[in-house]
Parts: sequence; structure tokens; C-alpha cells
Amino acid sequence: MATEGLTAERVTWTAPRWLQGLLVLALAAGAILLLILGLGHTRSVLVVDVDGQPFRVRTHAMTVAAALHQAGVVVYPEDWVSPGLDASVEPGMVIQIQRAHPVTLRFAQGQALSADGQTRPIRTHAGTIGELLSEVGLPAGPGDETWLNGNLVGLETPLGQQPEVLLRRASTLVLALGGAKETVHTTAATVGQLLETLKVTVYLADRVTPGLQERIQPGMTITIERSIPLQVEVDGRTIRTRTLADTVAGVLGQEGVALIGRDTAVPDLSASIRPAMTVRVTRVHEEFEVEFETIPFLTVWVADPDLELDTRRLAQAGKPGVTKRRYHVRYENGREVERTLEDIWTEQQPVTKTLAYGTKIVVRTLETPDGPIEYWRKMRVYTTAYTAATCGKPRTHPRYGYTRLGWWLTKGVVAVDPTVIPLKTKLYVLGYGLARAGDTGGGVIGKFVDLGFDEWNYESWHWWTDVYLLTPVPPRSGIRWVLPDWPRYPDRRR
Repeated sequence: MATEGLTAERVTWTAPRWLQGLLVLALAAGAILLLILGLGHTRSVLVVDVDGQPFRVRTHAMTVAAALHQAGVVVYPEDWVSPGLDASVEPGMVIQIQRAHPVTLRFAQGQALSADGQTRPIRTHAGTIGELLSEVGLPAGPGDETWLNGNLVGLETPLGQQPEVLLRRASTLVLALGGAKETVHTTAATVGQLLETLKVTVYLADRVTPGLQERIQPGMTITIERSIPLQVEVDGRTIRTRTLADTVAGVLGQEGVALIGRDTAVPDLSASIRPAMTVRVTRVHEEFEVEFETIPFLTVWVADPDLELDTRRLAQAGKPGVTKRRYHVRYENGREVERTLEDIWTEQQPVTKTLAYGTKIVVRTLETPDGPIEYWRKMRVYTTAYTAATCGKPRTHPRYGYTRLGWWLTKGVVAVDPTVIPLKTKLYVLGYGLARAGDTGGGVIGKFVDLGFDEWNYESWHWWTDVYLLTPVPPRSGIRWVLPDWPRYPDRRR
């Protein structure tokens, strides 16, 4: 390409003849020297032994390093070569090479990688993990872990082929438990993992500082405040628990047990907590109770001259009264422990029951198989029969066969209760006939008549029978106006 205003000129330089002569001589001398060197060093045959596997090598190299380079044998700095790489090559020599094993060495602090986060590939002649760490200047310390290909192993474990070694450095910290301090070396990631590794039992109520989820930091202090075991008896159940509270009140608050009203706790709420103590809560309930007591009414009988004998009329119905008592009652855990009478009063007075009985005597006539009779009272009585032989006296007894009035016992003489039927009263007994009350008996009580018989004409009686009391009517003072309700045998012949 042409450029305006410029003129290109070729510049030549010719060396002086004396200098040209010297250059020719130098070139000739160099050629002769190279010829001499080449003719003086012939090709050598060597044996290269790599980890016990020998092979021959032909080379013009003058040093071991050059010979191995020409043979394509790569030598790492950690490999052992004998003789050394700087040694001169001699025909027939044996070059021995011991390869260093490749190892991947990683570092971790606890459960995390070290700060540099590097993985170091190295080559080594070490046979065990311990030798490897010593060789690289990283001896294992207290609590450190060594892992080989993902397995936790010891320092004496052989490396094997193409191993991956992890050195996990332990963190050093202080564990304060129960007033005692201990230096601990650990690779755990968290406080909880460390305590699990050390088989330290942690109860729910224990206080662990820092918390169980906190990550381990070198130099940290882990403090465990032990809770105290105890039990609380409340509402029919036993709560076994642990606590860091100082007083009984704190324990009850922790367990959600509230004292209401007059509830009590033993020991007292301000009492200090002791190991294995028992706190008993008593539920106190107080209330007023009113009791009712019935006052029975009285029954009175009044004469009614307009009412016929042996008939009755209710003149006034009876009504029981009511007495009330108010008690102050104290319960502990549902059981009554105290009852105090605070007041008593009559809520309602009883009303007396009044029965009117008839005193009007009416004389009537009755036709009987024995002829007409005139009677002033008819009553239904329980009748039995007896003879002199059944009265309980032996025949040799001077009173054998005689009644209470001294009458000879024969048919027509009957035993009665003289408070109901006066002695000597004439009466008529249906089915028996005319009779007279002339005897008594220990078992003849109330509306009971024992019919007398001779021993030769005895008949058995055991039933209720109508009896008629014959005229004349006795004096009013001798009449029992209200008959007793006895005996109470069932009346099956009515």
C-alpha cells in the first residue's frame, strides 16, 4: 500500500571481511563439537520398576528425570524414585519408583465443614489413617472423628485404594451438671445430640442452657439445672412430676392445681421443695344442710252418745308435724368430716287425730237354734277349745278341772279376757250355744274366747266366730267401749 509523501528505501549492511572470517570459524567449530558429542553417547538400555512392575527403556537421556520423561513415565513429587531424578543414566541401571497413593482428605469442624470449606487431594505413602494425618501435619486430637469412605473408623485403619478420608474436628466445651464441671470434646452438631451421645438423661422440667436445639460452638458452656422429683396427690389421683420451683406454691402452679376457697395443701404453700416429697391437696367444701324430722300425731278417742256401740267415726284427721334442723357441714375430698347443728325449729305442729266411738247401746233379738236370744253387743272373736285335760294341771292337782271362778269346767263355760268380756257375762256363741264367762287363760287376750268342753265331748275350734253378749246390759263403767285390735289371725270364715 502506498502512502503519500513517503519514499521507501532498502538499507543493506555488509560486515567487514575480518568479521566474516571469524563467524565462519565459529560455525565450523560448533559443528565439530556436536559431531563429537553425538558420536560419544550411544543409546542406553534401562529397567524401570513401577510398584514392582518392571519394563525396559532405551534412551539417549543423560539423567534419570530425562529418561523417565522420554519413556512417558509421569513422576509426582510425592513418589519415591531410586536413584534420584538428578542421577546420571548408566547402561543397564534399574530405576525403582514407588507411587504415592492418591487420597481425598476433607476437613470438618463438628458436623459442619471447616471455615475454609476445602477438600484437599493429596498423595501419600501412609498405610493407615493415623500415619496419613501425621504425614500432613494434622494429628487427631481428643474427640476427633476419622471417617473412611463414609464409615467411622480408628486411626489404625488401613487406607486401602483411592480412599476418601474425613477428619472431623471435635469442639471443646464445658458441661456443668449438678455443680460439677467437665471438659467435653464432641463432634455433635447440637446440644441435644451431645447430651444424647453422652447418655445424659434430660427431664422435661430440667433447664438446659443453651437450649437443646442450639448448635455447638467451641468454648461454649452447657449448664443443666436438674429438676427435683416429687408427687402431688389431688382430686383422687397422684401426679408424679419434676420441678425447678422453690416452693409448694410453684409446683401447684406448674401442674395447674388451683386452691379454691378453703382448700389446703400439706406442706404449706410457702414450704420449700425437697426431693421425693409428697404434696397433698385437700379439697374443702362447706355447705348448709336442712334435715326434716316428722313429728307423729296423737290419736285420741272421744265418746259419741249418738253413735251406736262398736261403730266409729273420724272426727278429725291427723296430720304429722315437721321439725327442721339446719347443719353446717364440712367436706374434705368429698368426705364429711364435721357437722355442726346451727338451728332447730318446728316448721309445722302436728294435728291430733280424733276418733269418735259409739256409746249408744241398742238391744236386739236373734233367733237361734237354741231359741230366741236378746243381746246388747255383737263381736267377732277368735275361738279355740279346751278341756280340763288341756289346762296344764295334772289330774292329781287339787284344782284340776276347776275354772278361775271355781266352776267345774264343762261345756258352756268359756275363758275370756276379762278386760274385754267381764267374768260371769252370759253370751251366745254361734255353733257352740249358750255360755258363760267363768275362766281366764294366759293366752286368752283381746277378742279371744276359749270354749270349754268335757273330755268326752271335745270339739276342735280354730277360727273366728260371732259372739253375742246377752242382756242384762252391764253398768256403763264395766263396758269396754273400744275393743282391742287383737289377735290378728286371718279371718277366713267370714
